Amino acid sequence: MYCLAHPDFYDVLDERKSPDALFSVARRPVPEGWAHHPTDTWMYYTPAEGEPPPLQGWKIHVSARVDDAERAVAVVWDYCVPRGVPFKFLRGLPVLVMLGSKAASRASSGKLVTIYPRDETQLELVLKELNELLREVKGPYILSDLRYGEGPLFVRYGGFAERHTLSESGERVLAVEDGAGELVPDVRNAVFSVPPWTTLPDFLQPHLDARNAIKLDGLPYKIESVLHFSNGGGVYLGEDLRTGARVVLKEARPYAGLDAAGRDAVARLGHERDILVRLAGLDAAPALIEYFELGEHHFLVQEFVDGTTLQRRLLRRYPLTKATSTRADLEEYTRWALETLDSVERAVHSLHGRGVVFGDLHPDNVLLTESGRVVLIDYEVATLVEDGARAALAHPAFVAPQDRNGVQVDEYAMACLRMALFAPQCTIMQPMNHGKVRHLGAIVRETFGADLGPAIETIAGDASWTAPPMPGQDPWPVVRDAIAKAIAASATPERDDRLFPGDPAQFKPGGGLDLAHGAAGVLYALHQAGCEPVHEDWLRRRATEPVAGSGLGLYDGLHGIAHVLDLLGHRQDALDVADIVQREKWEGLGVSLFSGLAGIGLNLFHLGLTEPAARAVELCAGRLDVVLPEISGGANPRAGLMHGFSGPALLFVHAYEYTGDPELLDLAETALRLDLRRCLTADDGSLQVNQGWRLLPYLDEGSAGIAMVLERYLRHRPASELAPELDKLRLVARSGFFVQSGLFTGRAGILAAFGKGVRDLRWHALPYGGGLAFPGDQLLRLSMDLATGSAGVLLALATAVPEPRAHLPFLESPTRDEYRKEV
Repeated sequence: MYCLAHPDFYDVLDERKSPDALFSVARRPVPEGWAHHPTDTWMYYTPAEGEPPPLQGWKIHVSARVDDAERAVAVVWDYCVPRGVPFKFLRGLPVLVMLGSKAASRASSGKLVTIYPRDETQLELVLKELNELLREVKGPYILSDLRYGEGPLFVRYGGFAERHTLSESGERVLAVEDGAGELVPDVRNAVFSVPPWTTLPDFLQPHLDARNAIKLDGLPYKIESVLHFSNGGGVYLGEDLRTGARVVLKEARPYAGLDAAGRDAVARLGHERDILVRLAGLDAAPALIEYFELGEHHFLVQEFVDGTTLQRRLLRRYPLTKATSTRADLEEYTRWALETLDSVERAVHSLHGRGVVFGDLHPDNVLLTESGRVVLIDYEVATLVEDGARAALAHPAFVAPQDRNGVQVDEYAMACLRMALFAPQCTIMQPMNHGKVRHLGAIVRETFGADLGPAIETIAGDASWTAPPMPGQDPWPVVRDAIAKAIAASATPERDDRLFPGDPAQFKPGGGLDLAHGAAGVLYALHQAGCEPVHEDWLRRRATEPVAGSGLGLYDGLHGIAHVLDLLGHRQDALDVADIVQREKWEGLGVSLFSGLAGIGLNLFHLGLTEPAARAVELCAGRLDVVLPEISGGANPRAGLMHGFSGPALLFVHAYEYTGDPELLDLAETALRLDLRRCLTADDGSLQVNQGWRLLPYLDEGSAGIAMVLERYLRHRPASELAPELDKLRLVARSGFFVQSGLFTGRAGILAAFGKGVRDLRWHALPYGGGLAFPGDQLLRLSMDLATGSAGVLLALATAVPEPRAHLPFLESPTRDEYRKEV
């Protein structure tokens, strides 16, 4: 959604420039006696007088397809306003389409309107009456809810007011009260359930019975496992009970999984069936077995191809991600990659011979079998050669420019695939600068010895490449000034929501100001790099009047802002901001450095507020007595500097440096062990955080951040049993490639942690505003923020030069006397 507004940056849609950004109902005057609260996604309306709505209960969701959305919102408005029933609706069609797209969340998809009845009596009445008014409206099934009848109304128990608690993984999440009055997470899965402390209203029981009556009984297939879920449906591995053969079943949900042409998953699955009929007998396509409907869902059954995706082969074989790769490894990989690419190209050409343009070529849609067969899967957006058309849905790293049609779409994607096997995901940056592929081609030729000239010309077309100053190639002052120039060129001091463009997270309440994604982080990086801060008054004016819902922590909120204001010489402003946090319920936060007690405690020490700082230390210490699984993330607490126990460990080390109490170093060791037990040794010998399905080396919740704190701890206890772990953690710095360039989850974080990899930042370097910039997370847009973008790269580069002595907040290494003097 945040890619729709601007070609260079993640941003929110401006309804003044986009007529469709708002439903016409949203332009109506706010009803007299009502309060209105708009967000980037929702428009909230609540009666300002009378009894306030309950904090939680059974809520109603209205689902609608694009054609019916405007009418459905108008019906709800006309119904709820005179009856005083609170409600909210999506801002406009662009948001509805994005939340209904194939890649959208299955748990929230389909929800156009939410209505908040005051009790079960009103719940039943509203459902009965709206069901008549919305009888002709059609929309996608809301998977998290129970459907009322056959229409577009759904119900779910959940929170009405925004309350928060900590999840089992330590994250701050939306909450509801359980039967004992305790706040528990308001779980929003893609499956309907009734919380154990309440019961389903009796009048809804027949609707639940109708839902449960839909079964797979009688079908000649047995589902064995889920291969993939998307908002459009699922892909399942099954068995044909008639033959015993393994098959793949593809599911499509009506009105869900929208593409750019407005087609839903059902339309695309029917199209795929027709294409597979046309390709019958072709080695490059799976065989079609059957097509059927069940409970409004459509299913396509096709041959199971026992192969591995090209993406998985790439991840396993790509040598630059391994710390121990040699020149021989690079040469062997190059041979394999070029041979594989030629085989894929032959498969694509065989489709063209049958008059079909594949239209969605990328590594996850290519299966490689042990016998050497190459199979292309997923024909939902395939087109016919004779039509000269374009696919309405495609991987953003492989989507052809608007001037390419028909077979040219596949030729362009094939060229991108050739580049992708040597520069994984880097082709996703091309829409921001098509000439960048020429630079990437030079890097690939230098690194692998592979000449991708024809592919480069296919991608670049007429675009040229003018290189900005490059890290590791041009002098540090030149590179520094180029990044600062790009940052300054991107500034929007006329806006209130953000000063510098960054990650979409900056559009959360207060996110445009904070350290991770907002103005404070950019100003911090400029200060640390020895640059002149720009527009610091913008931050000062807004810091002491934070918007509702602003975070309190070091990286997500007010304490990070206070820290930067103090560094910039505005101490009273910093103390005023810290005082705002002291009046909030900060003691109930989690322990993390990013948003919790560890970061708050560190800044309290920095500001000389030692009593609440000691309280933060005490609270963190009290939460070390935990038994953690060996897997990080998911439903488990995350490891690492920003979200794991390395943050509290850093706080304990700082507290030791302030007090000299050795018990604090004992606490730091205990906290570090909690993170280290969730690390696993990779094939190359490096120690990385284990997430079960992948290993993470990064700064935020990977091994690099743990290494930074462990190194700090070992300065005081060099003979610790943990000392040998540091060398294993450092080994990942030898890797030659990281998918992203950012500080938290990319190359810059490795540079900040280990001082290696300056020159490798060239993979992602892009010109902007006469200077040098870097893409944010997912590489779809540029970012200037600290966590994901150019400011983070600037800070990381500054840590690698002798002067100034740049560092992440509180990861400098003062002596105890220096620390006390500073305080």
